[in-house]
Amino acid sequence: MTWRWNPWLLGAVLVAVLMLAPVLGLAWAASDGSAGLWAHLWANVLPTALLNTGLLLLGVGVLVGVLGTGSAWLVTAFAFPGRKMLAWALLLPLAVPTYIAAFAYLDVLHPLGPVQGLIRDLLGYDSPRQFRLPDIRHLAGCIVLLGFVLYPYVYLTTRALFMTQAAGLLEAARSLGATPLQVFWRVALPLARPAIAVGVALALLETLNDIGASEFLGVQTLTVSIYTTWVSRGDLAGAAQIALAMLAVVALLLTLERYGRRRQRYASVLRPRPLQPQQLRGAPALLALLLGLLPVLLGFAVPAAYLLWEAAERLQVAGISPQLLVALWNTLRVALLATVVAMVLGLLVAWALRLAQSRRRRALAVTSSRIAVLGYAIPGTVLAIGLLLPLGALDAMAGSLLELAGSQPRLLLMGSVSVLVLAYTLRFLAVSVGGIESGLARIPLSLDQAAANLGEGATGMLRRVHLPLLRPALAAAALLVFVDTMKELSATLVLRPMNFETLATWLYAEAARGTYEEGAVAALLIVVSGLLPVILLARAGAAYGVEDAR
Repeated sequence: MTWRWNPWLLGAVLVAVLMLAPVLGLAWAASDGSAGLWAHLWANVLPTALLNTGLLLLGVGVLVGVLGTGSAWLVTAFAFPGRKMLAWALLLPLAVPTYIAAFAYLDVLHPLGPVQGLIRDLLGYDSPRQFRLPDIRHLAGCIVLLGFVLYPYVYLTTRALFMTQAAGLLEAARSLGATPLQVFWRVALPLARPAIAVGVALALLETLNDIGASEFLGVQTLTVSIYTTWVSRGDLAGAAQIALAMLAVVALLLTLERYGRRRQRYASVLRPRPLQPQQLRGAPALLALLLGLLPVLLGFAVPAAYLLWEAAERLQVAGISPQLLVALWNTLRVALLATVVAMVLGLLVAWALRLAQSRRRRALAVTSSRIAVLGYAIPGTVLAIGLLLPLGALDAMAGSLLELAGSQPRLLLMGSVSVLVLAYTLRFLAVSVGGIESGLARIPLSLDQAAANLGEGATGMLRRVHLPLLRPALAAAALLVFVDTMKELSATLVLRPMNFETLATWLYAEAARGTYEEGAVAALLIVVSGLLPVILLARAGAAYGVEDAR
């Protein structure tokens, strides 16, 4: 049989090659470093950065596992007043990026801030010299802060499993006299381990991607080391070598996640009966509500209330800064461009996989799809460092061509908005591909066959049949990509053009200067945008029929 290239499959392969470019560029840049540079990094930089990163990942992993699993079991296995509200409120910390939470808590818990001021008033002290709480700018403070912001990743995956697994096993354990704690520990928890592994892995990838919170709180992680090595010292080879060490950590996390769900096997039932929650009344019901509200309070309510208060004061006194409006416009236009590109490329990859029929084409389409989604696992700083070398090479080629044509050589890619669009697209292409593939999976293959019998080609079938049916999935995926790009900080700090500010970099700069009132408005805008996908998730949970407990 003659091999004929399908244009959709060729496009998917090119997208995969584009995704591999920063990884190859990273390896090439790292190889330019001398043996003495490696020795210097291993002696002076990597030991501290690796230790801090490892301890941070361990602490955050344990905390998000406990908070996410515990809260998921609480709202699934028990019924109490306020449970319906709590089930969606536990998602709210997803709207607060980690660097914004650190920004807020640094001011809230400052010795001259509202919390310590109130405590001193209650205790009768007049000065911070007489009483002050421990400083949160250390590793333990970073672990607690990130844990209370990132636990919803575990909550989402674990609760979905608790809601869909058959209730018979849990009710059988109850009928055999098992206490609620024994039912959870000996039956529910072992069943939930794969879902917990997935949620913890997602939370830890977000921890690795964080740069703002770690730097604000004085924790020298691998991400912070990459940024300072490149920006402060201008050492691309050194930054690339640290980034390779970070990629090894990412690979280890993904391996552990797969190991954690290696025995994921479930007996399938067509319509599993949901677990009937145990009714709580009186003091136990109040305790359950308070326990559930604690992570919502610390992960969302406190930073959001602070931002709202500070932003209102700032707007009342000085109004909106013109520079902030420029940063808002920059954020919106770059996020919109990146969303459009990511959705087009995601549709290309997902549609090529849908069309692949033969074994070889199917294998190539699956491989391309898996490579295309790698960007979400690569921290933004690492991705940005990896893009510098190939983009620099393309600019050099373009400059040579311009010079041959008699024009003045100049940078066409580096230092332009297009670099940010490319970085955002690669970073969040997984969101686009995943959302579109999920939407296509709900469309029966019989429609494809019927369209083909009526003479429609692949493009016509997509345009006339699938795109109208994919509108909800496309809208949801586009919203998620748009919000993620608005919040992205680490890649933006490395690749942004000169004097180009987004809301995230504006906030970062204000926090570095200690002018928290200036940054509060930008932070509030980011949090408000982050509420949109949380509302989508809450509505999806309600539509699923899991919020009908009274």
